[in-house]
Amino acid sequence: MPGNRRETLAAALARLAPRLPAFEAAAALDRALVSPGLRRAAPETAARLALIAYARHVFTEYDDLLAEGYDRDSARHFVLDDLNAALTAWGAAPIPEEEAGDGPEDDPR
Repeated sequence: MPGNRRETLAAALARLAPRLPAFEAAAALDRALVSPGLRRAAPETAARLALIAYARHVFTEYDDLLAEGYDRDSARHFVLDDLNAALTAWGAAPIPEEEAGDGPEDDPR
């Protein structure tokens, strides 16, 4: 198996979000490596889900909405535009509206 998991995930993340700044890439990569739900996921899947979770928690009001009592799916719906703005700025594909609530539970930061 060529390389280690960190290198494989870093390469996948670079393909998925080619304009992602190094600091943000390192944070998303760390998330992918520590998330129990992503340990056995394919590299592209783990990198994409970690990137989305990182952007949702850091670049949107998602956590504030949860703290205000919104359920996970509603909070994800309300932050979708901000999340997609971050993703597209990094060169990553946006999340379609119909998929906004999909995906695993987010890990706490």
